[in-house]
Amino acid sequence: MHESASKSRDARQFNDSCWGSFESRLHYMAGDINDPGFYLRLADKLSEMTTAGSSPNYLFYISTPASLAPPIVRGLGSVGLNRNPKGWSRIILEKPFGRDLTSARELNHVVSEVFEERDVYRIDHYLGKETVQNLLVFRFGNSIFEPVWNRNYIDYVEITAAEPLGVENRAAFYEETGALRDMVANHLLQLLTLTAMEPPVAFDADSVREQKVQVLRSIRPMTLEEVARRTVRGQYAAGAISGKPVPGYREEPGVNPNSRTETFAAVEFYIDNWRWAGVPFFIRAGKRMPRQVTEIRVHFKRTPQALFARTPDEQIETNVVTIRIQPNEGIAMRFAAKVPGTQMKTIPVQMNFLYSEAFGTDSPVAYETLLLDAMKGDATLFTRRDEVESEWRIITPIEDAWAELPAPHFPNYPAGSEGPSEAHLLISGDHRHWHSLMQ
Repeated sequence: MHESASKSRDARQFNDSCWGSFESRLHYMAGDINDPGFYLRLADKLSEMTTAGSSPNYLFYISTPASLAPPIVRGLGSVGLNRNPKGWSRIILEKPFGRDLTSARELNHVVSEVFEERDVYRIDHYLGKETVQNLLVFRFGNSIFEPVWNRNYIDYVEITAAEPLGVENRAAFYEETGALRDMVANHLLQLLTLTAMEPPVAFDADSVREQKVQVLRSIRPMTLEEVARRTVRGQYAAGAISGKPVPGYREEPGVNPNSRTETFAAVEFYIDNWRWAGVPFFIRAGKRMPRQVTEIRVHFKRTPQALFARTPDEQIETNVVTIRIQPNEGIAMRFAAKVPGTQMKTIPVQMNFLYSEAFGTDSPVAYETLLLDAMKGDATLFTRRDEVESEWRIITPIEDAWAELPAPHFPNYPAGSEGPSEAHLLISGDHRHWHSLMQ
């Protein structure tokens, strides 16, 4: 643990003196999650620590595959660790919350039998990122944006989560999961809901999460034909990242050499409500992409060209608002400006806001924010039970259709590229295109 913490990018101002103080508070127990005796020993250990002066509050963090969570939850309940007369007892569940709608419902049922919903914190670390939280302030705290945040002014929205990494040492997990379950089913749908939600009556857990659920309920599950037309999946082949050769997914240690697991997924979603009717939301997530970037790009419609009747359309760039989640957290706005001179010639210019420059400090690490919120009992940035099930109601039909449709010829994009060529066709249209990851 010392070695990992000392090398972590998130452990800021690490030093051995502070570590020594922290290390004295660490305890370790090994056990079989299916052994009832393990939970008795755990309860005894916690009681012993409390007697010695530790906090009487319990926060259990389950960071395991979803299939292993039920026996742990039941085990904690079997020895009464779900109730705490001396303080509070809460549980954090790491994603993915199940692998489809059925398993998500089963997991939620098990958890609800043991813990009260108010004590359950389903964690998605993207919601702890400062820019994600600032998205609500950007939209609802500034009168110049909310009036145009709708189908009358916005042409389309693209949400991207790209990373140059492969599966690293997570092959067993990734073979069961894939890009759609790993990224789209939680992280990117969460970004979509925050981009599209209606104003909450208050910034509290129930108000914010209710508006997010309403967005998810407005996305109709796709038919088999719609999945074939509005989704793209890919798997990376050998290639180069930053000039260094890397193996293809099927050559990674622990991966089935004939694997059909996707490492890239792109989906076109529509939100069938008054605000967003007809506006496509294009979402893509992929591994072994040219660079790491997570961002939301809101593309506004073209202006009427009467003022520039003699100016070709392609010379007038559309307005774009970019919310950068990582790296270089911030917000950028693109608008047109006239080039100095005698001719009416325009170019796109950028206004940039960076957290590090504006506030002179790095944003808090997402997990720090979320763990602190869980200890404070604030569930605003955590997902609710019906929210999880609403996400799987959208994703499961896609997974089922992919199992039924002819399999793509994997691998279908080289590492270091921007994904399968079919993804570009998904978004192609009048002035629409993915933002290049090469820039």
